[in-house]
Parts: sequence; C-alpha cells; structure tokens
Amino acid sequence: MLRVLEPALATQLSETRELLGAVRDALIDFGAVGQDQAALAASIRQLDDLFLLVVVGEFNAGKSAFINALVGQTVLEEGVTPTTAQIHLLTYGETIKRETRPDGLQVVYAPADLLRDVHIVDTPGTNAIFREHEKITAEFVPRSDFVLFVTSADRPFTESERVFIEAVRGWGKTIVIVLNKIDILTSPSEVEQVVAFVKDAARDLLGYKPDVLPISARQALRSKQGNPAEWAPSRFEQLENFLRETIDAPARFRLKLANPLGVGQALAGRYAGIASQRLALMQEDTALLGDIERQLALYRDDLARGFELRMGAVEKVLVDMENRGNRYFEDTLRIGRVVDLLNRSRIQKEFEDKVVADAPALIERAVNELIDWHVDQEFRQWQAVTGKLVERQKQHASRMLGAPEVGTFHTDRARLIESVGRQAQKVVATYDKRHEGETIADQARVAVAASAAAGAGALGLGTLVTVAASTVAADVTGILLASVVLGVGFLIIPARRRKAKSTLQEKLSDLRQRLTASLKSEFGRAQELSEQRLQDLVGPYARFVRAEETRWRDAESALSALQRRTATALAELGAVATKT
Repeated sequence: MLRVLEPALATQLSETRELLGAVRDALIDFGAVGQDQAALAASIRQLDDLFLLVVVGEFNAGKSAFINALVGQTVLEEGVTPTTAQIHLLTYGETIKRETRPDGLQVVYAPADLLRDVHIVDTPGTNAIFREHEKITAEFVPRSDFVLFVTSADRPFTESERVFIEAVRGWGKTIVIVLNKIDILTSPSEVEQVVAFVKDAARDLLGYKPDVLPISARQALRSKQGNPAEWAPSRFEQLENFLRETIDAPARFRLKLANPLGVGQALAGRYAGIASQRLALMQEDTALLGDIERQLALYRDDLARGFELRMGAVEKVLVDMENRGNRYFEDTLRIGRVVDLLNRSRIQKEFEDKVVADAPALIERAVNELIDWHVDQEFRQWQAVTGKLVERQKQHASRMLGAPEVGTFHTDRARLIESVGRQAQKVVATYDKRHEGETIADQARVAVAASAAAGAGALGLGTLVTVAASTVAADVTGILLASVVLGVGFLIIPARRRKAKSTLQEKLSDLRQRLTASLKSEFGRAQELSEQRLQDLVGPYARFVRAEETRWRDAESALSALQRRTATALAELGAVATKT
C-alpha cells in the first residue's frame, strides 16, 4: 500500500514519522514502561507494512468462521478449544499453507485477493482460560489499523467483552462491532432488537454509537462455497460493502497513519496525566518545605523575642545593683563616716556585701534559665519538623497504595521521605538537652571572660561577674579614698558622691553591654548551628523536590504538547476523509 506514494502523501507520512519519533523520545525520557514503548515502536514500524485488520472477541463468538467467510474459503479451524487457540496472521499466498514463527505466531497463507493489501489477525478469545493468550492479544491490538469486534447474537456484549472494548478504546482504535450468528434468531425484528441493544451498550461504554453489522458467517461461507440462497439472509454483503468503502486505498492510508497516531496520542495523554499527578505530589512537597521554612522563620522570631525578654531579667539584676550602689553612696559619702572612708578594705568589703550582694548568683541563674529555655525551644523545633516529615511519609504511603508504578519515581521518593523522616526522628531521640545546655553555657562563659580580659579557667559565669563587680568596687572605693585624701568638706563630698554614682553607672553599663553582647553572640551562634543542622537534614529532600518539580513540569508540558499535536494530526486525517 505504501510502496508508491504521491508527494503530498509522502510528506504526510514523513511528518507522521517525525511526530511519532518525538513521542517515542519523550516516553524514553519519561521512563515509560517497556510494554508501552514497545507498542509505540511496533506501530511506527508498521507504517511500512500492509494494512492490519485485527479480529477480536470472546472464544466461541465465531471469529474464525467470520474470517473464513471474509476470505471465501476455510483457512482456519472452527470450534477449537481455548487450550489450543493461537494468534493467526493471514497473508496472501498462492496456496494455503501454515508456518509457526519463533514467537509462536501462526502464519496462514491463502490465495485471497483481499490479503494482497490487508493482513488479517485472528486472536484468542478474550475469555480464554490461558491468561497468556489474553496477554498476547493485548499486546497485538495496539499494532492494529482497524479492529473488528465479533460478538455473538446468543450472548451479545458480555462483561468480559465490555472490559476488552474499554481497553481497546484506550489505544484510540477504530472499532466496528460484528454481530455474528444472527441465523439463530427467529425474525428480522429480533435481529434489530439485539443490534439496538449492542449499540446502546457500546455507546454507554465508548461515548458514541459504533457501527454494528449483523451477519451470519456460516451462511455467508456456505453461500460462497456454492449455496447462493444463503447469501441474502447472511447479510454479509452489507459488511463487505462497508469494509470496501472503509478500507479502500485512500482510507487504508489514513487508517494506517491514524493507528500509530492514536497510539501516540493515547500514550502521550496517559503519561502527561502521570506527570501531572506527580507534579501535584511535588507541589504538596513544596508546600511542606514552605511550611518548614515559615516555621523556621517563626522560630527565629520567637527566639529573638524570647532572648530579649529573658535578657531583661539579667539586666534587671544589674539595674538593681546600680540602685543599691546609689543608696550606698548616699549612706557612705557623708561627713559622719570620714573615719570609715580611710579604711579602704572595709569600704570595699561593705560595697561588695551591700551593692554587689547576690547579683552574680542571680545573673548566673537567669543565664542558666535562658540556656534551658533555648535548648527546649530547639528541641521543640526538631520535634515539629520531624512531625511534619513523618506525617508526609504517612500521606505518601496511603496515596501510593495501588498506584501504577512507572520507573522508580514513587520508590525513590518514598525512600527519600522515609530516610529524612527517620534521620529527624533519630536526632530527636538522641537529643541530649543537658549536653546542649552545657555547651552553650561553656561558650557563653568563655565569651564573657574574653570580653572582660579575664582567664575563664574553671570559673563559673557568676564568678566572672563577681570579678567584674569587684573591679567596679575597687574603682569606686578608690574614688572614696581620694575624697578623704583631698580633704573632707561640704563641697568635696557631694562632688565625690556624684562622681562615684557616675563611675558605678558607667562600669555597670559597660558590664551589661559586654555581658549582653557575649550572650547574644553565643546564642546567635547556637541558633545558627541548630538551623544549619535542620537545613542539612531537610537538604536532600528539598533538592529532590526542586529537581523533580522541574522535571515533571517539563515532562507534562512536552507530553501535553505532543498529545495536542497528535490530536491535530488525527483531526486533519478525519477532515480529509470527510472531504473525500
């Protein structure tokens, strides 16, 4: 049929090859299952083959008898059991002979003019007891150019036939239903009733009314073999006229192109749908990552507010210390205590007892409470992230139950989510609050010691604050002693009192700034480490989501475009058929 083509038809054939090649490449990139790739490849190869007419139907519906009537001679056995049924390919030959190919296909040669341009395939019944027969049939149907579905008048349109026709429809095939064995019906009206029933049932299944041709294959064959009286009641002439008009040379060319285009459209649409489903899943994963990012942002804000609030407790201790110092100066820097002012060690001891007092212990307690709070917040954040990942893992598992597997997408994705969730749970389970708190406390102590230019050694934070406060005491008592050395007077005492208060305020302000800066720096570093560990945990999942989202968006776009192009090509073939 395709050996000599007009230039316009040759161009159309070339464009069809190019389009189907693009579909084939897209399916390979997608990782489509091998059976689907093989079906499209076979359809493409058959562009150069003879027209392929495939006859399907249930066992004992009369498929072999119908084909014998079609070629006008008995070339296939009738009434064989399903256990011996095979796929038969009928092709032209000068004499009737058979051969078996390595793949088990039975090739039958027969001297029938129809077979010069058309190959006919007889398939095992859709209800055959050997399931491999149905498997072979299901693999052969996508290669067909035209499907004749034979059903029997005594049990038309059974449930297994419904299932099989729906599968054929999925490949975008042209289906014509042959209602065989009408000779068992008692009247023409009964025939029409059965025809109407089949049309309605097919319409409900396919969405349109297919051609339904009632015939008696046995009457037609007997007529062709010498009994012309049975020709008219067989109603076989209407079927042959239909086939002659449907699969004449121009129609065969259109159907030959329509077959692989239909397969390409069906596969492109199927995998575009799968890509869309996967993209929807990735969008849910993207939403999860967005939730985690927003949660981290809130976590940072909450830590900042919580830190400032709890640092207020530390600063209050120093403010109270400053207030006590001011009262101490009021009580000490006066004429009545001149003798005491000459005793520097006594004044310093009194300053430490009354002004410094328990400030270092209170500061250390407040800082420890700050550390405990920070560690608890970090632990809660880990638990929250872990909970989201575990919940996502459960959703993924429930959604994927029974879903068809294409490539390793679902397996890889499930493994990654499980790995990330398992790692998060492991971190939470092994999270040592005490160790985390001690680490922050040690770093804070070192930072405070460094800012105070003191050796941290084995000193605690409270001891370091005491050292700093003692320095303040030494500086202030030095001012008090200078008051006595310069002479006591009504003008000197107030001036020294103001100077002492100013110095105390300056020293405590400096201490507060150094302590705040040191703690803020250390807690900021601890927060960054915590966030980095979370980012490292979620990182593989986030990279997978971004990469897969891009991949499936591109795949959906490419496959949808190919589906539209094949649909347009099919529509153009239909438009040509309408014009002709």
